[in-house]
Amino acid sequence: MEEETAHTPEETSLEDSTTTLEVSPESSSAASPPPNLIKPIPVGLTKKPLGRRLRGFVRHFNVYLLLFGLILVIAIGLIIVAAVHNQKKNATTPLTTQNITADTLKQLKSSQTAIGDPKQILSIESNAVFAGTVLVRQNLDVAGEIKVGGALNLSGITVGGLSKLDQLQANNATITGNETVQKALTVSGTGTFGGGLSAPSLNVNTLKLNGDLQINRHIDAGGGTPSKSDGAALGGGGTSSVGGSDTAGTVTVNTGSNPAAGCFITVNFSQRFNDTPHVVITPIGSGAASLNYYVNRSSSNFSICTTNTPPSSSNFSFDYVALD
Repeated sequence: MEEETAHTPEETSLEDSTTTLEVSPESSSAASPPPNLIKPIPVGLTKKPLGRRLRGFVRHFNVYLLLFGLILVIAIGLIIVAAVHNQKKNATTPLTTQNITADTLKQLKSSQTAIGDPKQILSIESNAVFAGTVLVRQNLDVAGEIKVGGALNLSGITVGGLSKLDQLQANNATITGNETVQKALTVSGTGTFGGGLSAPSLNVNTLKLNGDLQINRHIDAGGGTPSKSDGAALGGGGTSSVGGSDTAGTVTVNTGSNPAAGCFITVNFSQRFNDTPHVVITPIGSGAASLNYYVNRSSSNFSICTTNTPPSSSNFSFDYVALD
């Protein structure tokens, strides 16, 4: 009795891809073919058709994976094309230099002629003189100095560095920052200051104040010293003197022999007042206070007088202030 060998289900299966079923014509109508009519066909004796092999190859690849790869390739191609097109668009074309010839100058003289294109540079080596008006439609860059022999009309000017001007004449000028004047500043018209005015020395011919006057220090009344003339109240050998200015000063009186009531001195202003000024007399010392003094005044002078007979050989002093 022969020993039976164990087989796997794949080895004993009759539906293997390498076998075919062969049924005899006599038993084709039976419900199930007899086992002895099924014969295995050895492997290698039959060859698969080409269509079947292609279908098997396609089954090993995922259709969705192939579609994703196709989309990825198309996207990379579009990105590369866009990058190349953008690079060509942004590439700057180098400017070329074109020298001007004598024929070109004749054309410029006779008519309006366009030379070159915006991508070219017109180089003129020699000096150029323009007899007519020159119009620059875009920016003008000057590497050297600009010298203007006549008037310069500008709608606006912006200067970033130091500017030196021998003479500056402006109809209306607005200065938003600080202005430093090293030398004299002469203003022929009126001046209006929205803020404070600070100056170590201010010299004006006429000062008009519409508001209050605040003086943080002393008032120094300058000006020429007035002249004087002696009066009869000095007596024989009497003298007088004046020191100060038209605005304020001191009068000194020295009586002689036999003084009489009347005026001691007449002070003549160095500059005549427009109207009769207000003159204030202050006696210095008790001796001057004992006199019955009074003042005569006009736009050109004032006099210090007394109604009683002053003492002889005596000294008196008076301070005065004259304001228009």
